[in-house]
Amino acid sequence: MNEWLRTVLRLPEQASVFAYRVDRLHFIVAGTTVVAALAVGTAALAFFWRYRIRVHGQLTEEVKAPLWLEVLIVGVPLTVFLAWFAVGFSDFVFYTSPPKHTLDVYVEGKQWMWKFAYPEGPNGIDTLRVPSGRPVRLLMTSRDVIHSVFIPAFRSKMDVLPGRYTQMWFEATREGTFPLFCTEFCGTGHSAMVGEVVVMAPAEFDTWLEGQRRGRAAVQDGAPVASEHVGPLGDLLVQGQRVAAELGCFKCHTLDGTQHIGPTWRGLYGRKRTFLDGSTRVADEAYLTESMMDPGARVVAGQANVMPTYRGRLAGPEAAALVEFIKSLRAEPPQDVPSEEPAHAPAR
Repeated sequence: MNEWLRTVLRLPEQASVFAYRVDRLHFIVAGTTVVAALAVGTAALAFFWRYRIRVHGQLTEEVKAPLWLEVLIVGVPLTVFLAWFAVGFSDFVFYTSPPKHTLDVYVEGKQWMWKFAYPEGPNGIDTLRVPSGRPVRLLMTSRDVIHSVFIPAFRSKMDVLPGRYTQMWFEATREGTFPLFCTEFCGTGHSAMVGEVVVMAPAEFDTWLEGQRRGRAAVQDGAPVASEHVGPLGDLLVQGQRVAAELGCFKCHTLDGTQHIGPTWRGLYGRKRTFLDGSTRVADEAYLTESMMDPGARVVAGQANVMPTYRGRLAGPEAAALVEFIKSLRAEPPQDVPSEEPAHAPAR
């Protein structure tokens, strides 16, 4: 039945866990709409016939509906719409809540190509390789203008913004190659900004990833990577540390948990931050990126905003590497306190 409906409605193939949930809601909405349209059309024809003019000058008879009929006419559509909302909201929560232990892949949109970088692993252009049956989270940013990642077979779509991180996750259910498009007009080459997602068997993916890591490590052992401009190449942790050193981040931030001019990076990721307006937020990927690009957007309570902005100075791949490096500096146990910095520390 599912395949028949998908064929009739001309939907793409289903290749992710979320695709089945989206199509289920689509089938419910389409089916209810068809049934309602047939009911309304049939009722209209019946009324045309029942209340037609039989003689010249005949007046339409007065119809007074009982209370139960009014409640039924109002209650049925309301119930249907609330049911749609319940299903849709459940899917929204599912789609925006990545499971733990996802495979993180950094994505950079650029006119007019897609770049993919794996933590401690390889990178690719316009080709994203993922394992089947394993959750994958895409942490995305743009180097120039607004783009949008859309994978029809996964029913997954998310805008990609310059200077910000957005994320989406999926779990592929079948192996194969599936197209990836940009669905936000981004310039004259927009229509050519296409890529592909290659879904591999888990064992095959692990073998490929390990082979790529070994090959890249061998290259780096023989020829050191240039550091004048770090891109989405090689080990993101090493790149992140290199970027931090080049930008002078260690003049204000420590890596061992001790306090300095700025907050220590040890245990910063995942820590709850309390701001001047009383709101709180967990220091996740999006927050760390915002802190680099717009330090004054959220000022930590009791702290001075003395950190400079790196908007325009920090490219997307560099920001991704720096965030990955900060994530690796987790404290044991994780700290979950508003702030421990001295009063003269920066807001971030």
